[in-house]
Amino acid sequence: MADDRAEVSNFEIVNHYFDLAADRLGVPEDIRAVLRSAYREVQVQIPVRLSDGKIHVYSGYRVQHNGARGPYKGGIRFHPEVDLDEVRALASLMTWKTAIAGIPFGGAKGGVNCPADELERSEVQAISRSFMDKIEKVLGPTRDIPAPDVNTNAQVMAWMMDEYGKLHGHTPAVVTGKPISLEGSYGREAATGRGLVYLYREAAPSLGLTPSETRVVVQGYGNVGSWAARIMQQLGCRLVAASDARGAIRHDGGIDADALAEHVAAGGRVAEFPGAEEISPEELLAVECEVFIPAALGGMIHAQNADLLNCRVIIEGANSPTTPRADEILTEKGVFIVPDVMANAGGVVVSYFEWAQNLQHFRWDEREVNDKLGTIMRRAYREVVARTKEDEGTSLRVAAYAMGIERVLEAARTRGYI
Repeated sequence: MADDRAEVSNFEIVNHYFDLAADRLGVPEDIRAVLRSAYREVQVQIPVRLSDGKIHVYSGYRVQHNGARGPYKGGIRFHPEVDLDEVRALASLMTWKTAIAGIPFGGAKGGVNCPADELERSEVQAISRSFMDKIEKVLGPTRDIPAPDVNTNAQVMAWMMDEYGKLHGHTPAVVTGKPISLEGSYGREAATGRGLVYLYREAAPSLGLTPSETRVVVQGYGNVGSWAARIMQQLGCRLVAASDARGAIRHDGGIDADALAEHVAAGGRVAEFPGAEEISPEELLAVECEVFIPAALGGMIHAQNADLLNCRVIIEGANSPTTPRADEILTEKGVFIVPDVMANAGGVVVSYFEWAQNLQHFRWDEREVNDKLGTIMRRAYREVVARTKEDEGTSLRVAAYAMGIERVLEAARTRGYI
């Protein structure tokens, strides 16, 4: 894929890797057409009167990509850049991600193109409830189960669950990522970040890395990035740089990941954190480290900046953070990349646990959740690594996609879909 520009869409990125894996598997074009396209796409109008007294009309999307392996599963994001192509790409990524993790879900994604981080709490609630009211007919515990994503959280899921419950009765299993007080699962909030750390621990021995000698840089100090940094710190790693959408900091002696998380949770900007040097987002990429964790938005590492990175390992916390050309540049530099389609599956794995707990009306303790998460993440990593050894020259990313595609194809053929 020719990629010499900064902006490459999630749609292009996901389809590029899908095609590389499908080529290796020899998937015929007619079958590829089925796997590329979505089963159902819903677009709805969400008019909301905001505090300026005017009605603002947002667009909401829910794309159900493939349900051969189970109910559709995927997050809902609130972000101005949300559009149908992005949601399509992320929905297909969920199909492969759940298959790679080996959990019984298909893939879906949703979103509303609103600036949630600039809106009042009551306005976000109005958008959340209106969106659920418009799409509830295609959702359900055995149909499609949303979860949090960019700019959505446990509170948004609580509003959505409540809105669904007005029409269908109390149905906690209709969404995951809920608050603990509403039958959410222990360990869900930290799950995606924790999953990244499990894969660091799996990869580290073969790369000659030890926690005490591992410096970490996190791009995007939100839920995923901050939890990854905090858990890495517990292992003995050192956070040396971090960023959010408004700035970045570095401190070679180490940044207290817990204190930075508390600072951000209180509404502070990363760049305002005391005791660290403020740097530009470009300078963040060049900070020398062993592990770089992109946990912001898609396409943040691209052809124009990939060569700046000064790390040994990239563990992708965001979806599609690395464009294909950047991936080639980094691979040529000898950087070991643990791809998003496997690395950030921790969230959907614990969403699966939450769904299972809700259906059976019982709850596991946090240690049990984390242990089960570790078992699944380690198994997925080892299966993908084994596949790269069987098919010499295959990257972890293409091997992971190939494994996911094979599992979806097997389920679709067994059902008689194809």
